[in-house]
Amino acid sequence: MGKIAQGILGGLSGKVGNIIGGSWKGIDYIRIKPSSVANPRTEGQVNQRNKFTAALEFLQPNIEFIRKGYKDYAIKMTAFNAAMSEILENGITGTAPDFEIDYPNVLVSKGSLKGILNPSFDATTAGQVSFSWSDNSNEINANNDDRLMTLIYNPAKKESVVKVLGTSRFMAAQMVAIPSNFSGDEIHIYNAFISADGKLISDSSYVGSGTAA
Repeated sequence: MGKIAQGILGGLSGKVGNIIGGSWKGIDYIRIKPSSVANPRTEGQVNQRNKFTAALEFLQPNIEFIRKGYKDYAIKMTAFNAAMSEILENGITGTAPDFEIDYPNVLVSKGSLKGILNPSFDATTAGQVSFSWSDNSNEINANNDDRLMTLIYNPAKKESVVKVLGTSRFMAAQMVAIPSNFSGDEIHIYNAFISADGKLISDSSYVGSGTAA
């Protein structure tokens, strides 16, 4: 039972109906007890949690790439949270309650730098993935010393190989070593460019998927 001290306008101590009163550092306060949620596991809540889980499993092994890739969007939030918001909005596919990452539509970096042109990869040699692309360093907002960023994601193991500073844009080729235990697993590949001074970054490009040799 709650008690009202000093009349109806005085402080309330305890609970009266759905109103709770108390005192903190000599200051009387009241608050309304929130209504109970009849069903905390509604279909909408379950679906949102499943989407969040899928996004989180993808983002966690890619945090090194994400921190660089979303640095320009880390305004009043972390780069991780900015990437999470982007993926929940545009990078989830499936039918409720089974959701998964929509790999081709995921952006692991966002920025104004010129992106990669005609990217391709070859994973037929054990322990490595080779990349090639067309040199577009003569185009506006592209520089020959921009550096390649590479992300190789293995969903079966929920692990990634990340190379933040690769070869320069004009070299148009790069080899990245991968663990031997990736052999036989499906991998998903993303590329982006970062300027030599690290200030600018491009949108990522989904290069494709394949089986590691």
